[in-house]
Amino acid sequence: MHEVSIMAEAVRMATEAARKSGAVRVTCLKLRVGTLSGAVPDAMRFAWDVVCQGTEAEGARLEIEPVTAACRCEACRTEFDCADFINECPRCGTPGARLLRGRELDIASIETQDH
Repeated sequence: MHEVSIMAEAVRMATEAARKSGAVRVTCLKLRVGTLSGAVPDAMRFAWDVVCQGTEAEGARLEIEPVTAACRCEACRTEFDCADFINECPRCGTPGARLLRGRELDIASIETQDH
């Protein structure tokens, strides 16, 4: 389950950012997770509780914003939602549309407590 290592790194980054800003703890971490990122949000939530123990993020909320995958057909410029990396344009049938979003695995924001 690579979600444990993903969440461990997210906690490391969040607590480091909190320390640098002078905060004493992380109260909320918001992530953006694309449907094609390979990360499973439920597994990330489970891992969150484990990797936060004993850190400045212990007891913090985790919010995950899903990002639906979308593509653009290079032939007719149509944008459409896609379920995988093999995409045919629903308008003109051209294969190989370009992925615009859906692979995100980003920290959107970190909320902290100063004292």
